[in-house]
Amino acid sequence: MTKADIVTRISCKTGITKQAVIAVVEELMENVRQNVANGESVYLRGFGTFGIKHKADLNFHYAPGKTKLVPAHNEPSFKPCKELKDAVKKT
Repeated sequence: MTKADIVTRISCKTGITKQAVIAVVEELMENVRQNVANGESVYLRGFGTFGIKHKADLNFHYAPGKTKLVPAHNEPSFKPCKELKDAVKKT
């Protein structure tokens, strides 16, 4: 499913124009993006939590006897809530 599919479904289900739905979806995504980039978690009840995870230094072995150091960094993460996990398990 793509963002366009989500917009179409929401528009059909609510009767709101696609342009209005696109604006809301884009603003939601931008807010999540900005907050996570600033180190804040975003919790959406019934869905999950967007946040960041710190990854430590890692020696990556890419060939026999050869390694490459991957420096410590932050990565975005998503942790689904219990309801979402249970819904996925049922299918």
